[in-house]
Amino acid sequence: MEHTFTNEVAVKSWLVQALPLILEENTEIQRTIFRISRKRFADRELTDERFERMFEELKNDREEQSRKWEEQKREDREKWEEQNRKWEEQKREDREKWEEQNRKWDENNEKLDDYMRQSDERFTAMLQEIRDIRSRQESSIGALGARWGIAAESSFRNALKSILENRFDVQVLNLTEFDQDGFVFGHPDQVELDVIIRNGEIILCEIKSSMSRSDMYTFHRKVGFYEKRHNCRVTGMMVISPMVDAYAKKVAEKLGIEVYSYSEDVRL
Repeated sequence: MEHTFTNEVAVKSWLVQALPLILEENTEIQRTIFRISRKRFADRELTDERFERMFEELKNDREEQSRKWEEQKREDREKWEEQNRKWEEQKREDREKWEEQNRKWDENNEKLDDYMRQSDERFTAMLQEIRDIRSRQESSIGALGARWGIAAESSFRNALKSILENRFDVQVLNLTEFDQDGFVFGHPDQVELDVIIRNGEIILCEIKSSMSRSDMYTFHRKVGFYEKRHNCRVTGMMVISPMVDAYAKKVAEKLGIEVYSYSEDVRL
């Protein structure tokens, strides 16, 4: 069957429709096409072989990659475990050092506390010793002062008696009388009096190493006790003392008592 083609498009359209039938019916054409295409395209067996080899290579590569990955993970895990071991070891060493430091600190604190306690005990003992020494010194000084006061009063009294009796026509008496009613001290007791008598005048004298305000009032009551006991009037009151309190001087002035610091100052 003959065909008439008017253009190239018509030729291509016919080939598209007729070529599959021609190839299917003509084995010679099939062999020719196969022989030509074989030079450019691999056959099925060769293609399958290539795919299998490629798959095998991919498989081997994946297995190698997995092996390397597992090896890397194992190395990383070992490194991490080693790092953790070192870290734990460092923490243990630091903890031991800290505990040792705390132990030494506690020992030092105990030593310091013991030293402070011993220092406090020594200081307390020293302070107590100082207090004891001071107390003994005060007692000794007090006793010495008392003895000195008694000796000074006796010396003043003897000096007064000697000066007045030798230079003036006077009589000096040292009397000790008992106050049954407690007029002077508030309870019964002995009362010591120094009396100066001249031409009928009676002067009572108080000779002491020191005079306070209360001593002035006591002396004034002695004068009252003497006047009542002897039924007479005292014409003068005199205090001879090297130490007279300022308040005592005010009391003496108010009560009319003359105050002298030394027996030589007495003027009759």
